[in-house]
Amino acid sequence: MNYRKLGKTGFEISEVGLGTWQIGGGWGNPFDPKIAEELLAEAFDHGVNFIDTADVYDAGLSEAAVGKAVREFSGKIFVATKCGRRIQPHQNQGYTVDKLRRYVEDSLRNTGLEQLDLIQLHCPPTEVYTRDEIFGLFEDLKSEGKIAAMGVSVEKITEGLSAMKYEIVSSIQVIFNIFRQRPAEILFRNAAKNDIGLIVRVPLASGLLSGNINTETSFSKDDHRYFNREGKAFDKGETFSGVPLEIAFPAIEELKKEIGADYSLAAFALKWVLMFPEVSTVIPGASKLSQLQSNIKVSEMAPLSEKNMAIAREVYDKYIRPEVHHLW
Repeated sequence: MNYRKLGKTGFEISEVGLGTWQIGGGWGNPFDPKIAEELLAEAFDHGVNFIDTADVYDAGLSEAAVGKAVREFSGKIFVATKCGRRIQPHQNQGYTVDKLRRYVEDSLRNTGLEQLDLIQLHCPPTEVYTRDEIFGLFEDLKSEGKIAAMGVSVEKITEGLSAMKYEIVSSIQVIFNIFRQRPAEILFRNAAKNDIGLIVRVPLASGLLSGNINTETSFSKDDHRYFNREGKAFDKGETFSGVPLEIAFPAIEELKKEIGADYSLAAFALKWVLMFPEVSTVIPGASKLSQLQSNIKVSEMAPLSEKNMAIAREVYDKYIRPEVHHLW
């Protein structure tokens, strides 16, 4: 496993981390603590030391499973969690200092940890990114020793640019993949300039870039890939990166054809993300040991060639750019 610095935190974290939205459950499946325990132990044993969770994943069960596994492991694991999505309706006026403080303290109790390595605002409304009192709260929480660092998880590039103006902000979590290439422009450049760590989520576009989804694939009604394609529950960009399936499938077929048999599509897509030096870590999810093991192996892969990087750009420009580039 290779390690990279997470911005101004100075944390040396695994370039392949683990996102826990679906660990042991979620995405249409009930939470299974045994599966969560197995996945986390396997990740730790293979050098993964960065875990991203949130208080709303499986109603706190994911966060609790992460905390238990970390407490039982002898090495250092960096735990990043998120807060804010418990606010309903999810509107700017619902964000208050008192609520957010309570959520952070709830996460400390839920994980059983004395300090959270990284707490992130969980894709709040755009207006929140300009409210001084919100970021001042996290300065206070850091002074109190309850958090080591603070970051934001954003939907839009403009939100990341707003957030990095606050000194407390050490990281930005953003959707970035072959089907969402815009962040590599101004956001990455400014993050590097301000020593902001970049955490990449949804690197496989909700499974599209795994190569395992096709026109015959069906999803459970509890799976966001069934109910959120048009953004009925949350930002539609979180589901398939906002790319309509009728556009995605031809793009996937061309990618497969052009890269040939040298790579699996998933490995190619993950390595593509890691080719950008501004990226601190990529956090693909996993619900099976085989998925996790394949993701971890990407760290050992040789860099992609200029030809392969060009293929990814060309497919994006041909199929995807007109549909999504301007949206986020």
